[in-house]
Amino acid sequence: MTHSAVPNLDLEAIDRNSVIHPFTHLKDYASGKAPSRVVTCGSGITITDSKGNEIIDGFAGLYCVNVGYGREEIAKAIYDQASRLAYYHAYAGNTNEPTVLLSQRILEMAPNNMQRIYYGMSGSDANETQAKLVWYYNNVQGRPEKKKIIARQRGYHGGSVVSGSMTGLPVFHHAFDLPVSPIRHTTTPHYYWGAEAGESEEDFATRCAEDLERMILEEGPETVAAFIGEPVLGTGGIVPPPATYWEKIQAVLDKYDVLLIADEVVCGFGRTGMPFGSHLYGMKPDLITVAKGLTSAYQPLSGAIVGEKVWKVLEGASDTHGPFAHGYTYSAHPCGAAAALANLDIIEREDLTGNARDTGAYFQERMKAVFQDHPLVGEVRGVGLLGALEFVAHKGRKERLDANLKVGARMSAACMERKLIARAMPHGDILGFAPPLSITRDEVDEVVARAKGAVDAVTDELVRENVLTVA
Repeated sequence: MTHSAVPNLDLEAIDRNSVIHPFTHLKDYASGKAPSRVVTCGSGITITDSKGNEIIDGFAGLYCVNVGYGREEIAKAIYDQASRLAYYHAYAGNTNEPTVLLSQRILEMAPNNMQRIYYGMSGSDANETQAKLVWYYNNVQGRPEKKKIIARQRGYHGGSVVSGSMTGLPVFHHAFDLPVSPIRHTTTPHYYWGAEAGESEEDFATRCAEDLERMILEEGPETVAAFIGEPVLGTGGIVPPPATYWEKIQAVLDKYDVLLIADEVVCGFGRTGMPFGSHLYGMKPDLITVAKGLTSAYQPLSGAIVGEKVWKVLEGASDTHGPFAHGYTYSAHPCGAAAALANLDIIEREDLTGNARDTGAYFQERMKAVFQDHPLVGEVRGVGLLGALEFVAHKGRKERLDANLKVGARMSAACMERKLIARAMPHGDILGFAPPLSITRDEVDEVVARAKGAVDAVTDELVRENVLTVA
């Protein structure tokens, strides 16, 4: 049965009876108590649903539709590739033209002398690949005990078994038997909540690095293989690192021969105003994870980019260990690679990385101007086209709101009432923004104006409920 054969098809009802949705209250959704939305089309920074609502997507899907919606040149590239060769596998040296051209292009963009790319379909599977690469790397060097991977509390690295374990958010672990044993978590580099009274950003960064070193020594340096981190914490609250953080972390990693995995799934391909977040913060990764902005989500595609140090070991292992025994059916998918090439063409031609830097700076200015002195806003933070508002009960005392009030979720819902998508982040009362890199200054003004209306409305509700006193 095709969709066209049933003109009055109730898609919402069928969906509730057939689909398991991620991060959805399953019972409420199945019973109809939780909302449903059938998204039908998009253009620029706006999506349209089946009821005709036009909604500004202030989160670019999930940080991923970087070039905006409705880019026909990417659709054409996918169509043209599918017409010629929709699929062939990459096993045993097979390849395809878009994958070859894309690989060369990414390696030219990437920092720190990257050498090769292994392709998957999502950031989660790419970080799963990174873990296997790290373990393989140490096994073939005769270091079977050097396997632990240190991530950070509030870091986000995916939702599969190992990538979900690397993720440092408890909501991803509850009832899933995660994290698994080779994964550890160290300090969240969030200056606003983590710094002690009078402590500078640099001093706080030093303390974070000392915490990492202490963990490595407690675990035993001979057992610690890698450290994974996002240049800017994403789903954990959109938190830029404190000044000097990455250089101090790098010094610890170098001291104990620990690989650095830069998870660039959110930051990669321009979102911070630089090609990679590693460029912005002077990181020197051994491995880089990419996805989201690689294709702007027009096709699923991810990559585990391998640096020179690791590549030499992988290459040298062939004589003793034979073929590299890791693979997915859809690795190096030609339609995904074609979409990525067209996407990178747009980013380059329209200088969307520069727009993320310049219009992103305007976005940061407007957010601070409008919200910095708001009585409910404790911190306005961000970089490039990443931004967040953190809500508190009392600014001066940095007093958290009662979690039962669900202020972050209420803020997100109030934004949606104003036809703006802004995301309630899963750690604290935080409202996150990550609009398409194609956003204009006028559109930034509209996003901020709608967000202000939402924040003011929820603030008024809390005052009427006698749970908040505004001076």
